[in-house]
Amino acid sequence: MRAFKGVLLTCDPAVKQILLILDKTPGQGGFIIKDIDDTHVLVRADDVKRIRIALEQELEKNTYTLE
Repeated sequence: MRAFKGVLLTCDPAVKQILLILDKTPGQGGFIIKDIDDTHVLVRADDVKRIRIALEQELEKNTYTLE
């Protein structure tokens, strides 16, 4: 048995799907400890900052700008 320090993330289902995809991406993944339900995911505490940065980058790709 192994113990991990985790953080419970609460998000909407769309963001959770992005997190699941990022978790399976080589070089980015491995941070989800447990997929709990539609709006909750338990992730490794050490990876929270990295997850936020990756999620912001992914969401920025889907943002419309007037440039």
